[in-house]
Amino acid sequence: MSLDSTIFSSAHLEQARANAIAQQIRPWDVLDPRVLDVLTQVRREIFVPEAHRALTFVDMEIPLPEGQCMLSPKVEARLLQEADLKPSDEVLEIGAGSGHMAALLSHLSQSVITVEKYPSLVQFALSNLSKAGIGNVTVIEGNGLSLDASAAPRLFDVIVVSGGLARAPEGLLNQLKPGGRLLAIVGSAPVMQALLLEKRGSSVLKRGLFETMVPMLEDAPVVSTFQF
Repeated sequence: MSLDSTIFSSAHLEQARANAIAQQIRPWDVLDPRVLDVLTQVRREIFVPEAHRALTFVDMEIPLPEGQCMLSPKVEARLLQEADLKPSDEVLEIGAGSGHMAALLSHLSQSVITVEKYPSLVQFALSNLSKAGIGNVTVIEGNGLSLDASAAPRLFDVIVVSGGLARAPEGLLNQLKPGGRLLAIVGSAPVMQALLLEKRGSSVLKRGLFETMVPMLEDAPVVSTFQF
């Protein structure tokens, strides 16, 4: 048996998945049974570029094309838990990347729209989601951070920004339904903070969730032509 076939064998992957949940994710206070079930159901390895598949469950960001990355397993899991999704929720994700975070979100919600600025990653995410058999995610090309919210024909229950930002993306609050929630990781080195912003009438409740460090999204405004 070759080394590659050993590394990527089903038994090895299942053990690595179980180890990641037990040793990385649970110790990070991810204890919601629904979230843990989704982490088992969604095959993370499908979404990892082949060249980096041996790193699928390592506690690190995984490189993607266009200089982007997948967030580490524990950060994705914690964001999923903090989103506190309901089966009726409509979700917007900013930064599709490989499509993995959208896949996780899709298992606990009604539908997900994920926006990605790089055409190559749009195609990568679409391919991965198809391989995973996920049908309630729509991948759209564009810069979600520069979207004119007044032109969007729908509002969302939850918005998740899958990458770091210098400051809270308060402009995205206009795309939330009343009572809607926005999750983003903001700040700069050496430490960033995950924030939950909840829309309550004309006010916004802001709560710090956890400290971490993730790569920054490219958030400079660009012309966006996507439509929901």
